[in-house]
Amino acid sequence: MKKIFEAEGNFIRYEEHRVKLENGDELVHRSEEPTELWWKLKEAVKGRKVRIVVYDTGE
Repeated sequence: MKKIFEAEGNFIRYEEHRVKLENGDELVHRSEEPTELWWKLKEAVKGRKVRIVVYDTGE
């Protein structure tokens, strides 16, 4: 096996917003947005058979 990509960072930007409704209920809006790192990985592995291993950096 040959290494074709190595990087560190967040692949997906995740946000959560809580909204209080008029009747007192609470609604949670969630959004996920791919980062530039995600797109670089996608381009690096496009069309290849790969094994992807992910480590938590503990941050």
